[in-house]
Amino acid sequence: MPKIYELFAYPVTDESKAAKEARRTMYCSFMNRPCDGGGNRYSSQLKLSSFPNLKKAFKFETEIEVVPAGVCSIRPQPDARPWIVCPRRLMALHRISKGAVNTYQSKSEKKLLNLLEYPAGTRIGVWAEVNLAYREEVNGQTKKFDYAFDYILVPLGRVTQAKAEKLSGLRWSTLRPSLEENGFTIAQRDGETFVEDFPVGAPSIVEIMTSSTSGGNKAKRTTIANAFEDAMMGVAHVAPGINYRQVWARMVSQLIVKSEVALEWGGKTIWIVQDVLVDYICSSTALDIRKFLAERSGEVNMLSLAYGKHANDEQGVIELSVDGFFAGPITSGSEKNPKPSFSDMVRTPIKPPLWRVVRLLIGRKPVNRLIVN
Repeated sequence: MPKIYELFAYPVTDESKAAKEARRTMYCSFMNRPCDGGGNRYSSQLKLSSFPNLKKAFKFETEIEVVPAGVCSIRPQPDARPWIVCPRRLMALHRISKGAVNTYQSKSEKKLLNLLEYPAGTRIGVWAEVNLAYREEVNGQTKKFDYAFDYILVPLGRVTQAKAEKLSGLRWSTLRPSLEENGFTIAQRDGETFVEDFPVGAPSIVEIMTSSTSGGNKAKRTTIANAFEDAMMGVAHVAPGINYRQVWARMVSQLIVKSEVALEWGGKTIWIVQDVLVDYICSSTALDIRKFLAERSGEVNMLSLAYGKHANDEQGVIELSVDGFFAGPITSGSEKNPKPSFSDMVRTPIKPPLWRVVRLLIGRKPVNRLIVN
């Protein structure tokens, strides 16, 4: 049966003073601040009015009505590797580092920044959960681009007013109030206006692809909310399972588009994934990702992280290791002579024979019979 593996960054089996304090204060060691439920995972929030017993499990400075279900990962079976279900656990680029002894993601962050290939010393701005909606007329038809990005990273620099207007496509009368509202520094030097830390370089996209869970069953207490409550109260729990198919479907629907748009901007897209997801994609699609092991980036890029030998640790916050970096073309070869590419992710790895379909059909009664006139 599925079980929660990590709760507020610590293994659920960890009863140390640090682990208990993290649970009482809803503290996320990966962000160095209270858990936010994983950003847009609003369904993971619990109203304390519906879970009154949970009030005893927390230490609040002020009265609150909602708490996040701080489930970081789930182990589907006792002998299986844990699957990460919270994007913050996999990578949190907007974590607060001031005063933090360790946020347990320094190795993977260093690897990511090296793969982006910005020059050493480049100052990079990080924007989280960016929604981009854009329309354009193409051959008399309105085309739409409407996607949300986990992170957009852009080199920062000092620019003149004229350069800022050119880069943004906005007049100063509109641009300046927006800059001031969002904390940008505007300075005057020798009669000219400058903006500090303006996004000036090629943007790169970082997408965090974690696992989805099955809905669970309230009556059997296998939903995230029920499992979280039971784990926090120290009683036996059963977590929802991993929705393997949905994980892959969410990724494949965005993989090519987001890779293409970053290339158009002069940057690149890097997908942060877990090794178990890489293995699942390899087994369920025509794409063998591990054949694309690379040192440098390509059109499509995946950085795989893993628990490794720590997958069975029962105490302490676990820092993930780099499992591998995979890069390759979006498409390659011709229809008659195809070569491996990331487009293989939308192709089937095998084709079941006709007899398998017939055997399936004769095992149940048809719901209707029609006549073609």
